[in-house]
Amino acid sequence: MARRSPRKAAGQGPPKREERAADSPASRRPLRVALAVAAAAVIVAGGVAGSLLLTLGGGSHHRVSGSGSNGIKWSSVPRLQASPPPWPSESNLLPERLAPAGLHALTMEGTALHIHEHLDLYVNGSRVTVPAFVGIDQQAGFLTELHTHDASGIVHVESPVPKSFTLGQFFCEWGVKLTATCLGRYRGHLSWWVNGERKRGNPAQLVLRPHQEIVIAAGRPPTTVPASYPFPAGL
Repeated sequence: MARRSPRKAAGQGPPKREERAADSPASRRPLRVALAVAAAAVIVAGGVAGSLLLTLGGGSHHRVSGSGSNGIKWSSVPRLQASPPPWPSESNLLPERLAPAGLHALTMEGTALHIHEHLDLYVNGSRVTVPAFVGIDQQAGFLTELHTHDASGIVHVESPVPKSFTLGQFFCEWGVKLTATCLGRYRGHLSWWVNGERKRGNPAQLVLRPHQEIVIAAGRPPTTVPASYPFPAGL
């Protein structure tokens, strides 16, 4: 899908990697256990076998403003994903991750807050898929306030009460550790952008707002950084 207003990424350096093992339904409608599962194409991030250096390069930098209070205690998140990407949704572990993520098991999507963001992830310049059904436990028949329905990278934020949510809460329920210096198994400073604007600080503390285009890169950034996303009508 075509993207608009790309910006050149800055600060590309030689990749270097350090690995560390980690602990291991817009309308209000009932969520059915038997959801129609669309075949989500998994794009395997290539070239991660080489060394990875996570850096922040030149260009305009801005610190996160209005960072949320929902700090994640990653040591309390069970069985964080420690393998190379792609990272599966791990919906079977969702019940165990609700408490550390500060999220709830809902039987229908909330309408007091209903917004959407788009998330792009890269490792060494290669795209990493954000999978379908993050935040949806089909077997148990519930979903959380933050979830994905497909592998497009669109994050649905739908809450029965008005409140703020952070990017870290989404990554927590996914089981992928995210800090200023960590994305999954990779350690070092991350490069990240919101709506094409370079940011500094901890991306996990980013408060989710309508139609954000969020880009996080570990190691070599992509050649161009998306600055916007063409959300489908109605989202």
